[in-house]
Amino acid sequence: MPKTECKQCGACCIALSISSPIPGMKGGKIAGTRCINLNKNNRCSVYLKRPSVCAAYSPSNWLCGDSFEAAMRNIAELERATEPYY
Repeated sequence: MPKTECKQCGACCIALSISSPIPGMKGGKIAGTRCINLNKNNRCSVYLKRPSVCAAYSPSNWLCGDSFEAAMRNIAELERATEPYY
C-alpha cells in the first residue's frame, strides 16, 4: 500500500474501533466515537504514549482519500468488512 502524508483530519481517531485499553478509555472505543485523546486540532494528545494499534496505523491514499468525509467513509467500510460474526 502506498503511504501518504497524514492530513491531520482525525478520521482514524474517530472511525476506527479500538479493543485495547487506551489512555482515558480503559475499555477502548467503539467505531465512530471520537477518541478522548484527540484534541481540538485533531492531533493526538498522547502521541508518544499511544497504544500499539494506533502506532501501527499508517495513512494511505486508498484509505484516507482526499477529505475527512472520504476517510470516514473508507474507514467505516473497512470496519464493517472486518467486523466479527457472532
